[in-house]
Amino acid sequence: MSPELIVALLAAAVQAAAPILFATLGEILSEKAGVLNLGVEGVMAIAAFAAFITCHVTGSATLGLLAGGLAGALLCGLHSLVCQVFLGNQVVSGLALTIFGVGLSNYLGTPYVGIGTEGFRQFAVPLLGQIPVLGAVFFRQDAMVYLGYFAPVAVWFLLSRTSLGLGLRATGEMPAAAAAAGLNPQRLRAFGVMAGGFLCGLGGAYLSLAHTHLWTTGLSGGRGWVAVALVIFAFWRPGRAVLGALLFGGVMAFQLRLQAAGTNVPSSLLLMLPYALTVLALVFSATRARSSARKAAAAPAALGVNIEPEG
Repeated sequence: MSPELIVALLAAAVQAAAPILFATLGEILSEKAGVLNLGVEGVMAIAAFAAFITCHVTGSATLGLLAGGLAGALLCGLHSLVCQVFLGNQVVSGLALTIFGVGLSNYLGTPYVGIGTEGFRQFAVPLLGQIPVLGAVFFRQDAMVYLGYFAPVAVWFLLSRTSLGLGLRATGEMPAAAAAAGLNPQRLRAFGVMAGGFLCGLGGAYLSLAHTHLWTTGLSGGRGWVAVALVIFAFWRPGRAVLGALLFGGVMAFQLRLQAAGTNVPSSLLLMLPYALTVLALVFSATRARSSARKAAAAPAALGVNIEPEG
């Protein structure tokens, strides 16, 4: 493989990692607040359509991006309503959200299959784009990839350096203690779920506005499930999520390059590679979490446990 092809593969890996990273960061926010959201796949699907149709109608990729994020936040708000107000099972609600989001996006998007939109185009960052190798890999991307460089830092800062983030973490660990400290666990959880939904929506918007520049059914392609698994692989840490997203993005880009090269490997096996890696990552994470040194990296103690609303 020539150096030019290796650089192109690395650049494609960064691009493929972007939607997974946004979705993973969104799920980290939700789970840090104590709410398990298995509806990421459906959220990304409906956000991808919302972003596409908004950009298609208005001609503005920025408005499309905001529409995708808002669609994700609203859909996750429905999940929060079911779990926090009606005390529904978080697993069941999340799975229903996936089925609803994927089905609705496919239904609404059927008339637009194959129709393109402008979206976000790649451009080189002045000076940085001229750096050998690194410039071609990291600084000749689209605006959403560049936004993805700052998103993990923003999530880390929110969770670790702000009172709001500390409240979210307290709610995910011990809601009763958070309430005793004068916080409102229900509101904090609702914020965490909807803010996470907004990030997941950005990941879905990326698929239609920057990845394909057109609408097609099944656009999320299992990335939401990869993001859910990646949260565990990253031990709920935004920094590790970056490494995991790049790893999964690299595998996705690699299998696409192999298909394009016309290898003799069956295409079904190549398509299986990212999801086989997901299983291996979960096994690896479970093994690491058994050690006493990894107890601090365990899931939030109250994850998946609903809070009884105050009378």
